[in-house]
Amino acid sequence: MSVQTDSGLLQKIEKALADIRPYLESDGGDISLIEVTPDMVVKVKLHGACQSCNVNQMTLTAGVEQSIKKYAPEVKGVVNIDD
Repeated sequence: MSVQTDSGLLQKIEKALADIRPYLESDGGDISLIEVTPDMVVKVKLHGACQSCNVNQMTLTAGVEQSIKKYAPEVKGVVNIDD
């Protein structure tokens, strides 16, 4: 995590991910929070089926980003980190 990120923000992001996680798990995937950059971009990693899914970019923006922004409107965007 970024040194500049406060724990309150991280808790909000983790709550948002917890909200979306059951949908990802039902499709055989999962998601992990990697980092929040100083410019308020959340970096996540999609796992399992979500990694290779051809609609994962739509899932990221329509599902994950929307959920995170609901809890933490200060977040500018969400990006997936590939291996």
